[in-house]
Amino acid sequence: MADRVHPRDSPPPQAPVTVNDETSSESSEPMLTLATRPNPSPDKPVPPPGTYVIHIPKDQVYRVPPPENADRYHALTRKSKTRRRPCCCCLCWFLGVLAFIVVLVAVSAAIFYLVVKPRSPNYSIDAVSISGVNLTAAAAASSASVTVSPEFDVTVRAENPNKKIGIYYEPKSSVGIYYDDVSLCNGAVPSFYQPSNNVTVFKTALKGSGVVLTSTVKNSLLQAQSQGKVPLLLTVRAPVKIKVGSVKSWTITVKVDCDITVDSLTTNAKILSKDCHYGVKIW
Repeated sequence: MADRVHPRDSPPPQAPVTVNDETSSESSEPMLTLATRPNPSPDKPVPPPGTYVIHIPKDQVYRVPPPENADRYHALTRKSKTRRRPCCCCLCWFLGVLAFIVVLVAVSAAIFYLVVKPRSPNYSIDAVSISGVNLTAAAAASSASVTVSPEFDVTVRAENPNKKIGIYYEPKSSVGIYYDDVSLCNGAVPSFYQPSNNVTVFKTALKGSGVVLTSTVKNSLLQAQSQGKVPLLLTVRAPVKIKVGSVKSWTITVKVDCDITVDSLTTNAKILSKDCHYGVKIW
């Protein structure tokens, strides 16, 4: 429905003229009546001439989409939900299984700790015998480097304080002795089985060949020997397997680092101090 709106300045068009057939008592000529449209309200703005104002009911402005669009929307949303549902189910199953495994491992570890009560083994150096390091003959040529072939016989004491755990010392271990980050010799730990609640003392032979000592390292070693305090570092890397009852674990690497100080680099060397730190590499 549309109404024509006219500006205030132009008069509205006159309505059709109607003829009254009735005659008055005073005149016999017909009376003409002119129907006029009321003037627009001064409070409302008047659009320019030639325009129309269209009135639309509110119930037609705010209307729902056509039924065919609603059916298409529901069909598309139903497809998207069916596509997402399997992925969500798989993710929920995966998270549930992962949580179950984590809880199971935590409970098993707690039970194992309470029943077995594992304790870390203890290691110490009991004796050291050194040969092949003769620096007195090279002391005269203090400005030149020297080549030596050291040999160390190291006595190691390994203690297993556990009551229900045995330790298998596997092959492919490594033992080395260093002075001021210079490798002097290396060797290996013998393979053996250490039962529970046991102390085992073993000796390992370490050998070095063609070790070059620079003049700085040589002079430092000579000065330390003259003072009767030669600091050395002994490192041990030993793959082991833990035995609990009849069950063996996977291979675990035992790492031992010992700072030792000897009075001389001879076969009768005495250990003045020793400080061993050890750890375990599970994987």
